[in-house]
Amino acid sequence: MTVTLDYEDGTVRVGGDADVYGRLPYVERDDRTESGRVPGYRYGPLRAHLRTLGTTVEDAVPEWERLDVASTYDLRDYQREALDAWAANDERGVVELPTGAGKTVLALKAIEAVGETALVVVPTIDLLNQWREELEREFDCDVGQLGGGEQELGDVTVATYDSAYLRADELGAHFGLVVFDEVHHLGGEGYRDIARLLAAPARLGLTATFERPDGAHEVLEDLVGDVVYRLDVDDLAGEHLAAYDVRRLEVPLTPAERERYEEAQSTFTDYLRQANITFTSGSDYQELVKRSGNDPRAREALLAKQRARTIVQESDAKVAELERLLDTHREDRVIVFTASTDLVYRLSERFLMPPITHETGAAERREILRKFRDGTYSRVVTANVLDEGVDVPDANVAVVFAGSGSEREFTQRLGRVLRPKDDGSRATLYELVSADTAEERVANRRR
Repeated sequence: MTVTLDYEDGTVRVGGDADVYGRLPYVERDDRTESGRVPGYRYGPLRAHLRTLGTTVEDAVPEWERLDVASTYDLRDYQREALDAWAANDERGVVELPTGAGKTVLALKAIEAVGETALVVVPTIDLLNQWREELEREFDCDVGQLGGGEQELGDVTVATYDSAYLRADELGAHFGLVVFDEVHHLGGEGYRDIARLLAAPARLGLTATFERPDGAHEVLEDLVGDVVYRLDVDDLAGEHLAAYDVRRLEVPLTPAERERYEEAQSTFTDYLRQANITFTSGSDYQELVKRSGNDPRAREALLAKQRARTIVQESDAKVAELERLLDTHREDRVIVFTASTDLVYRLSERFLMPPITHETGAAERREILRKFRDGTYSRVVTANVLDEGVDVPDANVAVVFAGSGSEREFTQRLGRVLRPKDDGSRATLYELVSADTAEERVANRRR
């Protein structure tokens, strides 16, 4: 018996004897074409299953070509273990390694090992440019780009998530391997279609923090594969990453700040109690937002919460403590992280630090980071632009002036100071926390 496979608009059409494909996993009957159908991402597992049956297969799906490339990198022991674990899992799965641990190098070696036309999907234009430069430097092949004003395929193509989403069904049979950098972004409802529509049998996800608070990582395990290898910062600190210290500095509110904070916080908590909202899950916050559309009291509660948050995130004592830290570390390379663009500009003006925000143009950002790298600037201040997707020069001190409760955010910010230092010195991350406020609970969550 013979089974035929061909790719069409994000699906694989399964033809042949209905008695055969009707018993195959993942396949659903398509009465319109009198054949079976599976979504593109099921192609690899289906093809593997057919091999075990000894069934004759006429496979017209692959449009990818062989690729003979090699990079100059030598893998570290843990990178080799990660690559081997991925290969042993039928070249599918997610590798979770901290920032600075060499996930890009691992991906280059995966492309080399698979030896087929490959797609690398990234979340930002900065990463798009960085990946293209790295691929062109390491591989003697045509490197294509989808995004950033270009739409050109190559032997290895790098694309933003947005561009890959728009063209996934069109190009779904073009790649034998797809690499999802910062794979947690794939959990977004629209972006999942990239993985669903592509037929690429080999799939590698890279991230420093795979789990998402909305649970979408469970969907990604089906689309990309399980986590096949995982190390955290402490596994590598002191050898492959810098040894580090995390220091929480609790600072008091002024009496005037305390009065305003307690008033705003009471307005918020009083409404929650009256409305019987417990905030035991993310849906509770969504319920509050929904009510604020037609309930003035709910809207006032939200505004009060924002006032309270602003007070604790931007307190006078924090500014004074930051001044002390900048003075103490005047010989170090310092990155200051805040929670808002407005605060970035305030601190930039107050301490004459170059600001990097979403409003900073690409050329200006590159120039600031270049001067940070060569020592012209010894400190920069940012909101969340440098959390991921930007190649940040070596720094050894980070100050979280204000942040969220996200463990991912904390891990990414810590990773910005963990590249090994030439002198073997330790890295330090300071958390500035307003004492006896809700910010303490936020800080506890991200740790």
